[in-house]
Amino acid sequence: MLNTTPFSTLIHVQAKSYGERTAMSYRDYEKNAWIPVTWNQFSDYVRKVSRALLTLGVGVQENLAVFSQNKPECLYVDFGAYGIRAVTIPFYATSSESQVVYMVNDAEVRYLFVGEQYQYDTALRCMPHCPTLQKLVIFDPAVVKSPQDTVSVYFEEFLKLADRLEDDAELERRAGELQLDDLANILYTSGTTGASKGVMLTHRMYRDALIANDSVLPLGDKDVALNFLPFTHVFERAWSYLCLAEGTRLAVNLRPADVLQSLQEVHPTCMCAVPRFWEKVYAGVQEKIRRSNSVQRKLLQEALLIGKIYNIRYKMRGLIPPVSLRLRYAFFEKTIIALLKKTLGLERANFFPTAGAAIPPAVEEFVHSAGLNMLAGYGLTESTATVSCDHCGKYKTIGSVGRLIEGLELKFGEDNEILLRGTTITKGYYRKEGATRAAIDEDGWFHTGDAGYMKNGELYLTDRIKDLFKTSNGKYIAPQMIESKLVVDRYIDQIVVIADQRKFVSALIVPEYTLLKEFAERHHIPFTDTADLCRNADINKMLLFRISTLQQEFAHYEQVKRITLLPEPFSMEKGELTNTLKIKRPVVNKNYAAEIDAMYADETLPDVDKLCPLPPLPERKEDEV
Repeated sequence: MLNTTPFSTLIHVQAKSYGERTAMSYRDYEKNAWIPVTWNQFSDYVRKVSRALLTLGVGVQENLAVFSQNKPECLYVDFGAYGIRAVTIPFYATSSESQVVYMVNDAEVRYLFVGEQYQYDTALRCMPHCPTLQKLVIFDPAVVKSPQDTVSVYFEEFLKLADRLEDDAELERRAGELQLDDLANILYTSGTTGASKGVMLTHRMYRDALIANDSVLPLGDKDVALNFLPFTHVFERAWSYLCLAEGTRLAVNLRPADVLQSLQEVHPTCMCAVPRFWEKVYAGVQEKIRRSNSVQRKLLQEALLIGKIYNIRYKMRGLIPPVSLRLRYAFFEKTIIALLKKTLGLERANFFPTAGAAIPPAVEEFVHSAGLNMLAGYGLTESTATVSCDHCGKYKTIGSVGRLIEGLELKFGEDNEILLRGTTITKGYYRKEGATRAAIDEDGWFHTGDAGYMKNGELYLTDRIKDLFKTSNGKYIAPQMIESKLVVDRYIDQIVVIADQRKFVSALIVPEYTLLKEFAERHHIPFTDTADLCRNADINKMLLFRISTLQQEFAHYEQVKRITLLPEPFSMEKGELTNTLKIKRPVVNKNYAAEIDAMYADETLPDVDKLCPLPPLPERKEDEV
């Protein structure tokens, strides 16, 4: 049952109910074991943080910052700060020096909590450029401090400051005086198109968002949720708070690269994820099917086909499957599908909220076919995460982002832009009055920048309005729609569509290098390195042929006519990806300007309808399917 106690006392109230029950766990990399944290321990840490912050003289609504990967300490600081009506500002663990300096100075932060060596080193270099910054508090005791550092303390040293507080009178007074319109967080957007802005989130926004989500999500204190996305991301942050309010056990995944291992160790019932995660799962299963012998391949394909018919054609539509289908599905559910879930660590799966980008239809179909209850959704930092999501118990449609949550108003503006109004919508951007006025009109409608439409009570997204491309021929192109269709090809890892003010559509592609090398070796295509492989005409011809089969449903002017294979993936280090792995198109366009111009140097286009792949080898005929 959802506990709507204010965040200032939530953990302490939950501790009274659950006591020595595990509230969360995390992997200790030295012991190679998951360490449990009970609700009583959680409460004790939170109280110590609150007392230590009071000892340091942290004021009401003062801004504190947390620069760390996911760690239990992030939650201790969050709720410890809420206990004294302070504000927390999470930074992405990969933030650069310039980003840290900007955020610290914009929010006038005095105390910055840092996670591991990278965050400490970065923050220390930032200090001379941040006049307000007084102290760093280091979570990881393995961090090696600089010999010149006289202002940093380790987290355990920080907690000892709690003992200097004579009593809890001030703590109890502040906790009791928390106002729903107090700021809880300032979340700086990662920004795919422009400068970062601090989104202001209040306690009222969180409370109403949790209540709205509780009414449609079957979450409870028997569930185990793996934290995979960074706590800095509003999706994971709001989801984690919902879990804590429900008494759900959290398993904190410290390193994103370890998520598959963590799934197999934790066996979660729930996990919020972005489509990119499921794309990787889908690609892995498809590759397993391809490499299986003919008998295994047939069984896997039949199991997924029966799962698709049972779950998508019947269950998702609220229909009762015929007896023969129920019997066939029951067989596969207990055998092939059960083995697939166990391999992924999802044999106890309950439901999986998924949002943050467009979900490729083939990927969404696969997840449901495998008997996994993906709940597609849509939200923004400015809406405290959820705007809409699939509701359990109501029919769901592949391609939609679910139904509007309670308490929100939605209407469509110019160019079918989605406009929102309600108590979970931000009142604006921190110290950015101009940006606030540009986003929220005089009637209180927040302009999302996303275009969409409603059908049968479900919301559908078409594209980001600012991402719509207009070709030099006057045709409008929705790049995300094309990208989500093509990225499911097993030879494609990442793809960025190019079309704005161009005569035709092209694409920059990061291929699956391992599969590309295997293809070249099987077809006796010589190459010296990855760059040589990506330049090979036969390789490009093969991939363009595969793309042509996937885009047949598109209008001719929407179809990709030229491609360039890149020898290196897009990365955050080069500024091409946000911290949530979204493409920064302006940066990609700048970094690959020469490659893009080269695709348009020759106006003679290949006839993709007449392209032929390399002749398939007898032992691998399925490669060209």
